[in-house]
Amino acid sequence: MEENNLFQLKEKLFGLLEREALKRGSFVLSSGKASNYYLDGRVITLTPEGSYLVASIILELVKDKKIDAIGGPTLGADPILGAIACLSHINRTPIQTFIVRKAVKEHGAQRQIEGPALKEKSKVILVDDVATTGKALVEAKEALDKISATIESAIVIVDRNEGARENLAKAGIKLESIFTIKDFGL
Repeated sequence: MEENNLFQLKEKLFGLLEREALKRGSFVLSSGKASNYYLDGRVITLTPEGSYLVASIILELVKDKKIDAIGGPTLGADPILGAIACLSHINRTPIQTFIVRKAVKEHGAQRQIEGPALKEKSKVILVDDVATTGKALVEAKEALDKISATIESAIVIVDRNEGARENLAKAGIKLESIFTIKDFGL
């Protein structure tokens, strides 16, 4: 993909996020923090255009990385991963995906990591829609540690610049973001 095309994809995604996902008001985040804005990534990742844009950008960001799979914490990563799996197949560069539950499922196969079985010591990239403190990504890493997976990095659509980068660094994970909240003037 040409760099110009990646720029165009990001520009389109930014417009969608700004118009549809960014809400101003009074909100309590999953971290418990109060905020005067809320960025609902699923409003974008659950649309045809948004899921295509996010998956296209992430696949471009990881194309030269030697990884076994891409996954992330449920619920933010779920639609992103479905789009990545589908688009990677269409592009004939298939990549396995997985979802990490908050806790081990108590019935069925009783797994915390869902999807095609990851081999021990798999090299993976984590994704999520929005990162505030990075707690969900750190918890996903803890589940992956049980199978000795290596997390190459984490990619989010938007980093709120509220500690996620630092918290992930403490856990040994480099955070990459398509945008930061500063890009939206906040």
